[in-house]
Amino acid sequence: MQLEMRPIHVRLASRTRGHALVVMLAYRSIKELAPYWHALDLTVAEGLKELEALGVTEIALASGARYHRIPQPRPLSQQLLEAARVKLPPVLPTKGVQPVTKKKLASRRKAV
Repeated sequence: MQLEMRPIHVRLASRTRGHALVVMLAYRSIKELAPYWHALDLTVAEGLKELEALGVTEIALASGARYHRIPQPRPLSQQLLEAARVKLPPVLPTKGVQPVTKKKLASRRKAV
């Protein structure tokens, strides 16, 4: 199998290698997930689109402690996770890092 990449416009060799690594990891992910999801009659792209709906809810306790709880996935998402042998933890610790969405990222870039 040959590695196909879109043209990239970076100047540093380390960034080119980094981009190639990300592309190779994506190919590896597709190769691993495709057999698991084949029985569900879904492509990897369709399965990942379904899994985009997964999220977390931040829980703040009166003591000041915070953690992220993962809600119950939708039925199809649950099937995809089970087929890929992925078990989600019930909670995730939080380190006080605020996630950045695409909308927030664009406004941050303008401010810098």
